[in-house]
Amino acid sequence: MAGTIVRTMVVGTWLGFTLSQIGFSDYDQLHLMFTFQDMRMLFTFVGAVIIGSMGFHLLAKIGRRPKVHRPIHKGTILGGVFFGAGWALSGGCPAVPLVQLGEGTLPALVTAAGIVIGVVLFQWVQRRHLNWDTGSCLH
Repeated sequence: MAGTIVRTMVVGTWLGFTLSQIGFSDYDQLHLMFTFQDMRMLFTFVGAVIIGSMGFHLLAKIGRRPKVHRPIHKGTILGGVFFGAGWALSGGCPAVPLVQLGEGTLPALVTAAGIVIGVVLFQWVQRRHLNWDTGSCLH
């Protein structure tokens, strides 16, 4: 258990350092990507998605990871829009505020708080009003 935690911390630190070094935690760099003024960051992101997808495909092929086909649920499109809007406004996906905090960027606390509040609010609305099957094992 302790070994897994240490490995996770090492990989997370390495990932955070890498994201910081390539500029993925810089709001201005991300803004240039979202406005298609600088394609370097977009190509980095697309490349990471492709490499990650190939890795998951390979793991599924050798039997190390089950193949899971998840349907698109009612909230997928709306959730994607909210996720993208939050990313564009805050300058980062959920990992970026952690990288920014590691860099000493204290305003990232606002983004991190927004992420936590958004998740809690969604869970409350989901349980109380929507009751959508999210395809998760956490019901």
